[in-house]
Amino acid sequence: MRVLVAMSGGVDSSVAAALLVEGGHDVVGATLKLWGGPSDSGCCSVADVEDARRVAQQLGIEHHTFNLSDEFGRRVVTPYVDAHAQGLTPNPCIECNRAIKFDMLLGRSERLGFDALATGHHARIERARAGHSGAHGLRRGADTLKDQSYVLSMLGQRELARVLFPVGDMTKDQVRALAASLGLRTAGKPDSQDVCFIGRTDGRRGFLADRIGLTPAEVFDTSGARVGELDAVELVTVGQRRGMGHGTDGRRRYVVAVDVPARRVTVGRAEDAAVGSVDLRRDTVTWTDRPLPSGAAAVAQTSAHGRPAPCRVVIGRDTVAVRFDSPQRPVAPGQTVALYDAADPDAVVGAGIAA
Repeated sequence: MRVLVAMSGGVDSSVAAALLVEGGHDVVGATLKLWGGPSDSGCCSVADVEDARRVAQQLGIEHHTFNLSDEFGRRVVTPYVDAHAQGLTPNPCIECNRAIKFDMLLGRSERLGFDALATGHHARIERARAGHSGAHGLRRGADTLKDQSYVLSMLGQRELARVLFPVGDMTKDQVRALAASLGLRTAGKPDSQDVCFIGRTDGRRGFLADRIGLTPAEVFDTSGARVGELDAVELVTVGQRRGMGHGTDGRRRYVVAVDVPARRVTVGRAEDAAVGSVDLRRDTVTWTDRPLPSGAAAVAQTSAHGRPAPCRVVIGRDTVAVRFDSPQRPVAPGQTVALYDAADPDAVVGAGIAA
């Protein structure tokens, strides 16, 4: 099989390529140049490109660099900035997977005649799951601490039919051990933890201030009493507790609501912020295979390493409502909610963005 491997310059994609070479496949590596602006964090740096190129050289495979920076700016960075201006909480890594890796890069791999696209994600693909005739299933990675099924939860049958996750059955320790045994230069390289276009020095504040400006806001409690002010409403997210101080009862305060146009943030106790349900924008909802029937039981996850929460999915004309079995931490508008099978909580069934 002819496979294009997306090589980020990290250990996971390096080992993914090595496993495919070992399996006798015709493998070519590709590194994406995505962010053209200044950055000192994340992935896709010049050093990362060089690491990927050198690993490909070690493995004896071709390596190419694809410049998708214009598309990345248009489909990931601009929506990220716009979302903050509206008081939403975007996840740019999910949008990069949706728009760049598993849309543009997958399409390019098909046009170039490759049979599959492989990445170093910690997730598993199951072919023809029981009860899903001919369908491909997306499952959590074997390493629960490194599982990346949440950021892949928007993938559907078209993508899953053409994608490989070679390290999905391995733990991170196993990946590093194999990389070391093969002498790969990325064996001890730290994991990327940051958004690639957000620098460590200026951070999210500096990045957004240069593009949309930041505006102050007044802070009110749930009774309507003014309790303070903030210097940047665009940086506040529903559920946030950092920087919100304490109430008169000495308890930590959490953000309950953010109103950017009114420059108003509402805070309350943890129980004030808890929610029993969240609506997903119908136009953002995707299903791994077939849609769940309205009222079906599921398990929801609202962040990459969040605690899965049992729920029921109620499908309406304009929204898909996720109704939790018990109150949960608030879900900020713009966050992705991944849905898993209630009977098999490792199996992704769909995803959507909170309204």
